[in-house]
Amino acid sequence: MTPRSFMRALIRRKKIDNSSSPSTLNRCLNTFDLTFLGIGSTLGLGMYVIAGQVASKEAGPAVMLSFFFAALASIFSGFCYAEFGARVPRAGSAYIYSYVTVGEFTAFVIGWNLILEYVIGTASVARGYSGYLDSLVNGTIARHFEEWMPLGVSHMSAYPDLFAFGITLVLTLMLCLGVKESTRFNSVFTFINLSIVVFVIVCGAFKTDLKNWKLDKEKDHLPPNAGKGGFFPFGFSGMMAGAATCFYSFIGFDVIATTGEEVRNPQKAIPISIVVSLSIIFLAYFGVSSVQTLMWPYYDLNNPAPLPYVFERVGWSFARWVITIGALAGLSTSLLGAMFPLPRVLYAMATDGLIFRSLANVHPWTKTPLLATLVSGVLSGSMAALFNIDELADMMSIGTLLAYTLVSVSILILRHEHVDEKSSHQAEEGSSNPELLPERTDEQSSDLGETVIRPSIGCGQVVIRFVKRLFNLYHVRSPTRSTSSTSNLLICSIGANTVILCFFLVTLEDGLSELKTTPLVIVGLLLLYLLILLLALALQPRSQPTISFQVPWVPLIPILSIFINVYLMMKLSVMTWIRFAVWMMIGLTIYFCYGVWFSKERKTSENIAITTLRPDANEAYTKSD
Repeated sequence: MTPRSFMRALIRRKKIDNSSSPSTLNRCLNTFDLTFLGIGSTLGLGMYVIAGQVASKEAGPAVMLSFFFAALASIFSGFCYAEFGARVPRAGSAYIYSYVTVGEFTAFVIGWNLILEYVIGTASVARGYSGYLDSLVNGTIARHFEEWMPLGVSHMSAYPDLFAFGITLVLTLMLCLGVKESTRFNSVFTFINLSIVVFVIVCGAFKTDLKNWKLDKEKDHLPPNAGKGGFFPFGFSGMMAGAATCFYSFIGFDVIATTGEEVRNPQKAIPISIVVSLSIIFLAYFGVSSVQTLMWPYYDLNNPAPLPYVFERVGWSFARWVITIGALAGLSTSLLGAMFPLPRVLYAMATDGLIFRSLANVHPWTKTPLLATLVSGVLSGSMAALFNIDELADMMSIGTLLAYTLVSVSILILRHEHVDEKSSHQAEEGSSNPELLPERTDEQSSDLGETVIRPSIGCGQVVIRFVKRLFNLYHVRSPTRSTSSTSNLLICSIGANTVILCFFLVTLEDGLSELKTTPLVIVGLLLLYLLILLLALALQPRSQPTISFQVPWVPLIPILSIFINVYLMMKLSVMTWIRFAVWMMIGLTIYFCYGVWFSKERKTSENIAITTLRPDANEAYTKSD
C-alpha cells in the first residue's frame, strides 16, 4: 500500500443503500418501544444517586440548574442524532454516522470510544446496583466479601464483586434471547420507575421547605464543606462543575440510534423517540432534584442512597421501601440500556471488517449478534467485579462527548456538502452566477478593439474575492465545490476556535469570575471571532434533504452542541485524558494491524477496480474472497 493509497484509506466513506439488502436483524421495535428504551437506559443513577451527591459536593440547590445545562447539551446532541437516525437507519450509532460522512479512520476512533463508553457504563451501573443493595443491609455484603476474598491490589476493588458480575451475566443472557423479549422487560421496569418519579415529586411536595434554599453559613451554623449557603453555595463554577457530573445522567439516550436495523420505521421512530425520551428524562431529574433539596439540607445528601434517606429523615420511613423498588427497577433498566448498544456497535464494526468478523455472526433463531453480546457481557461483568465505581466513572464521559461532538460536526459537513449533479438547472444558474463560473483573468478592450488578457490579478482582488466567498456575497443558493470547501474551512476554524475558547474559559475561570481585564479581553476576542465565523457559515448555501427530521437552526444548534461538549471535556481530569490515550493506543494498534487491511470498503473498491480493468475477473475475485 503506497502512502497515497494509505491516506485515501483513512478517509474512504461507507456507502449505504437503504433500499437494498434487508437487515439480518429482526425489525420488531416501534416508537413506544424505542421511547421506553431511551428512558429506561438513562433514568437511573442520575435520580437515585448522582442528584444527591452533586447537591452535597458541587452545586447545592442549584443542582436543578446543573441538570438543566446537562440536558441542554444532551438535547442539542439528540437533535443531531435524530437527523442522522433519519438519514442512516443502521445499527452502530455515531460509528455509522461518521463512517458515512467523515471517513473510515474517524469512524473507527468513534466506534472504539463508544465501546469504551458502553463497557464502563455497564460496569459502573452494575457496581452501583450492588452498592445500592449493600447500603440497604448496612454494608453487610461488602464486609463479608472483604473478609473472605480480599484482593489487595491498588486502583482495583477491595474485593471481587460477584453480585455485580452475576447480574450482568443474567441480563446478557436476556439480551441473547432476542431484542423484543428484552424490550418487554425494559418497558415494565421503566413504567415502575416513572411511577416512583411521580410518587417522589407529589409526596415530597408536602414536605418541602423554602428555608433549605436560603440557608446562611453563620446563622444556620453550616459545616465547613457546605460552602457559603443559599441557592448557589459553591458559586457558578460549582454549578457548572455539577453540570459536567450530571451529564453522566443523560448518557444512554443514544441507545435509540443503535437500533436502526431493528425498528419498523426508523426514519420517523428514531427522531420522535430521542426528543420525547430526553424531554421526559429532564423533567424527571429537574423535579426530583428540586423536591429533594427542598425537603432536606443539601449538605447532608452525600449518601449511597440519598433519596430514601431524605424521606426517612422527614419521618416517612414507609417511603424508603417504595423508593427502593423504583431504584432497583430504574437501575435494572439502566443496566439493560447500557448493555444493549455495545454488541450492536461491535456487530457494525465487525460487519465492516474493522474488527474481527466473527463478532458479526447473527444467530439464526434469536436474530441477535450472539457472540458479540456474550463478549460484551463477560467483559463488562469482569470490569464491574474488579474495579471500583470511582475508577470506572473517570472514563465514562470522554468517549461519549467525543462522539457527540463528531456527530454535530458531521451535521455541519452534510448540510454544506456539494453533490455532483449535471443538470440543466445548475448550468442555467452557472451562466449568471459568478461563483459557479470558472476563475477568469481580467479582460479589457483596447482602442483598436483587441482584447488584452492579464494573466494574474492583484493581491487586493484576491482578498476581496476571498471575503466575498467567505460571506457568500455572490448569493449562491445551492452548494458548489467552492462553497463546500469554504464551509469546511469555516467548520475547521470554528472547531479550533472552540477548543481554544473552552481551554481559556476553564483555565481563566477565577479571573473571569473576578472580572479581571486580561481574561475578559482574551475571552471577548475569541467570542467575537467565533461569532464572525458563525455568521460566515450561516451565509453559506445549504442543501435541503427530503428526510423526516432535520436539526433546526443550523448552524447554531450544532455549534452550541460542539461548544458545550468541548467545554465539558475540558472539565475532565488529566488522569482521564491519560487513560484515554492508553485506550486509543490499543485501538489504533488493532486498526492499523487489522482493520485497515480487512475493511469491507477496501475490498469493495478493489473489486470495482479489478472489474473495471478486467470484467471477466470479477467472478474469480468473488470466489477468492
